[in-house]
Order: sequence, then C-alpha cells, then structure tokens
Amino acid sequence: MNSMDDTRVVTAPASGRVSHTHRLRRLAGTGLVATLAAVVATTLAAALAGAAGVDFEIPEGGETIPLSGFAVVTGFFSVVGIGIAAALLRWSARPAERFVWTAVSLTAISMVPPFLAGANTATTAALLGLHLVPAAVMIPSLARALRTLAD
Repeated sequence: MNSMDDTRVVTAPASGRVSHTHRLRRLAGTGLVATLAAVVATTLAAALAGAAGVDFEIPEGGETIPLSGFAVVTGFFSVVGIGIAAALLRWSARPAERFVWTAVSLTAISMVPPFLAGANTATTAALLGLHLVPAAVMIPSLARALRTLAD
C-alpha cells in the first residue's frame, strides 16, 4: 500500500510575498546599518571641522558641543527616521515617496536652529553641513529599502 495522503493541502503565501514582520525586520536591519554609517560619517566630519578650527561653541550657555554629542543626536534621529519609514511601510501605499518628502522636509526644518543659536559663522556653517551628512546617508538608504520592500 501507498502511505501518501493526497488529501492534505499545503499552504504557502499567495504570490510569494514576504510577511509584514519580515519586511519590517529587513527595513530595521538596513536602517541600523545606515544609522551606524551616518553616526560615523557625522562624527568624522565634526572632528575634521574641529581640526580645521571650528570651535562648536554655542554662546547661549557658552558650552562647546562634544564629538559624542554629534554621535548621540545623529543616532537618535536616525532611529526616529527608521520608525517613520516603518510606519510608512505599514500604512502608506507609496512609502518610499512619502518617506523622501517627509525626511527632506524634516531635514529642512532641522536647518533652522543653527541660525538661531547665535554661534559664529564658521560654527553655523559647520552645523548646517553636519545636518546634511546623516541625511545624505539615511534618506537614500531607507528610500531604497522601502522601494524594494513595498513591491
């Protein structure tokens, strides 16, 4: 006798799509690698600016921004960006497009405080550039991941 049971049905995901959880994990992995790259690039750029003579002293309070401060703030807001990307992947029909618009808008808004801090011209210019460094790493990385995962 044949022991095969032909009455069982094997189920698999229709159309070969990956689960939502798997897509979020892949996005998080890509985002965390990009976050690490953004932290390193921003901290390195701040160190180079400091070596070139930028003091990063903010007149209100008279404190100097330490290199670790650049790393922590970059890491924090990069993780916030991953959260925004994850929400858009879950709830938007066009997550990559929405993410780019949102991230670019938030980057533009983040350019305002350096002008309001009252720092010297070199510090203000360096801070503006240091806002663009992590944006140049995170936005394309997450947008590319969202395009891939949304298909």
